[in-house]
Amino acid sequence: MGTPDFAVPSLKVMVNKGLDVVAVITAPDRPKGRGQKLAASPVKEAAVKYGLPVLQPTNLKDTDFIQELKSYKADLQVVVAFRMLPEVVWNMPSIGTFNLHASLLPQYRGAAPINWAIINGEKETGVTTFFLKQEIDTGKIIFQEQEPIHQDDTVGELYARLMDKGGKLVLKTVQAIKEGDYSEIEQDESGILKKAPKIFRETCQIDWSKPTDQVYNFIRGLSPYPAAWTIVNELNLKLFKVKPLPSNNSALTPGQFNTDNKSFLHFRTANGLIDVQELQLQGRKRMPIDKFFRGNKLDP
Repeated sequence: MGTPDFAVPSLKVMVNKGLDVVAVITAPDRPKGRGQKLAASPVKEAAVKYGLPVLQPTNLKDTDFIQELKSYKADLQVVVAFRMLPEVVWNMPSIGTFNLHASLLPQYRGAAPINWAIINGEKETGVTTFFLKQEIDTGKIIFQEQEPIHQDDTVGELYARLMDKGGKLVLKTVQAIKEGDYSEIEQDESGILKKAPKIFRETCQIDWSKPTDQVYNFIRGLSPYPAAWTIVNELNLKLFKVKPLPSNNSALTPGQFNTDNKSFLHFRTANGLIDVQELQLQGRKRMPIDKFFRGNKLDP
């Protein structure tokens, strides 16, 4: 069960290793692009390529869907980047249902664990497989693997590494369950737990009054999607690639910027500057700063 590209390696590695994937459940086709033509999810595209049956329920409690799902008589269900499941679904297989989550649980439970790990300046994250139960992301852990977060990682770069690592962990988990060679570990909730709630466009606006390192982490934790933004000359400006600069004697106040309209754009933070290297102005394409200034000018 999965929808975005993050789930595709998990499906591929199971099929390529000869595991009996009896069906794939994914989101319904959705309008996409300027023409708003219906498009299949990445998981559906992979499933069709492998000739696997595909179910696309709009309601996971629908009686017809439940009966069709039962007809496959699956021993185990694997969930990667999918919707919340009702108990009638996750409790259906004889072994149960496990989920791949892109964090080291119990830290960063929620919809956006990769984003929040970078936004909060973490040095390490990882992937976890765990059996589902009623409360979200709280089931018993099967396996975990760590992944370092580099100083200049964007969420897109970390996402790609965790996607690959997650697929391998899913295979390891399925094989261990098949062989009965695994344990189930309760999540330790004794410490401070950091959450990973869903991110909305409205909460992606940059707060320039914060210190440089926090602004830097915020921008790279939202790059390339959904992208951190600010308002410049009454237009929305998305920032994708930036570099922190140390404090200087600038007369600028937080949020103000300086530019030569040729090669640099510097925004003031609480204690330094953010050097913008790749951006997208409202109504324009994403591009490097030097190319951007060939056709655009900003008024400080």
